[in-house]
Amino acid sequence: MNMKIQYFKGSFFHTPVHGQLEFVEEALLLVNEEGIIQSIVRPTDEMYADTLHAAKQTPDFVELAQGQYFLPGFIDLHVHAPQWPQAGVALDTPLNHWLDECTFPLEAKYEDVDFAKEVYQDLVAHLLAQGTTTVLYFATVHQAASLALAEICGQQGQRGLVGKVVMDLEEMNPSYYRDASAQSAIEETESFILAVKELGKDVKQGIYPVVTPRFVPSCSEEALRGLGDLVQKHHVHVQSHCSESQWAHDFVFERFGKRDTEVLRDFGLLSDKSVMAHCNFLNESDGEIYLETGTAVAHCPISNSYFANSVFPVKKFKEQGLEMGLGTDISGGFSPSLYDNIKQAVMSSRMLEDGVDTNRAFEERGVADSRISVIEAFSLATQGGGEALSLPIGVLKPGYAFDAQVIDIHHPHNRISSFGIFEQPAEILQKILYLATKENIRQVWVQGNLVHQKQLGA
Repeated sequence: MNMKIQYFKGSFFHTPVHGQLEFVEEALLLVNEEGIIQSIVRPTDEMYADTLHAAKQTPDFVELAQGQYFLPGFIDLHVHAPQWPQAGVALDTPLNHWLDECTFPLEAKYEDVDFAKEVYQDLVAHLLAQGTTTVLYFATVHQAASLALAEICGQQGQRGLVGKVVMDLEEMNPSYYRDASAQSAIEETESFILAVKELGKDVKQGIYPVVTPRFVPSCSEEALRGLGDLVQKHHVHVQSHCSESQWAHDFVFERFGKRDTEVLRDFGLLSDKSVMAHCNFLNESDGEIYLETGTAVAHCPISNSYFANSVFPVKKFKEQGLEMGLGTDISGGFSPSLYDNIKQAVMSSRMLEDGVDTNRAFEERGVADSRISVIEAFSLATQGGGEALSLPIGVLKPGYAFDAQVIDIHHPHNRISSFGIFEQPAEILQKILYLATKENIRQVWVQGNLVHQKQLGA
């Protein structure tokens, strides 16, 4: 039986290797029924004319207009889904106020599943409209609401990796919002894993359960050990925060006598399906553990500017070989847009290199050779995210899911023009990454399915 092929024609940008931009002009992308790119035919290929003729005979042939380009769908490696109503609130306050007065009371409300569904439906739709096709989500301690988030991702066509949060340590969590015990947290996590795996069987783009200790300070040793056992048993993804801030980093060392990375490894929570958020206080020995275990970093540049007490050295750890992608960290990061985080990743790296204290001598002020380019930041949001999740996403090539944004630089509400001057492919992409808004994102495709489309004139 011949599988149905869907044809897409247009020019696209991607980075098959970190930081190495490839621009393919007027390509034909052939996508099979499973939403996987089967082949790419370029204008220089012998079969191009015949393939284009065949494509034009199909009823759902997609051809981009002048000024439109495909970009890979963005991959957000760190979103606290329940914090969406809080985005933009209390970011000028100390972390303990932000958590105790805003975040924990808000997350406790997700015991109400109807409230959870209202928020999560809005969040998933909003992220898709931002070009974000895959998201690694923290939910809450509530099993039913966490499962609702996974269901909504499936319904709206987003690839969701969802974790029921574990936070059981009495002295570190509010009485009104925590797991009843380590045992109940482990049992509910396993039940959640099984339910999401069953749900994912009928979801084309995939829905994945994620073991999610909030972070080491919020969890008992029993809970951490039990979660590590579940990872080994079910071979699932893992997410947490690691060495995010000075306080968190120091607290873990005082409690265990070893570094955050070592604690997570020793409890079996680091693997090639693990993504640790922030990681600002990692050192090179931590990096070696990340390399040995295949663990990836979710770099959250906007959020780090508020709460991490430091700038994460992207270039240093990429040169060491670590897998890495970007996260918005809603709502520690105010913006749901990875475009904004791409820009902030570049700006933060420049500040790390140049330093910020003018009372210090210039040669002592910053960390030399720390800056990254916007193309490298784009890699983190696409290829890097797919690599971090160990999934074939983030690159437009055969064998990978067709997850794509259609960017229109001629949209009348936000025209991105070079006036005939800066029109080399790398320059066009740079202008898109710095200047594009939701207005320019005309369509979003996930696994070959159209999941978002702006109406003409909108």
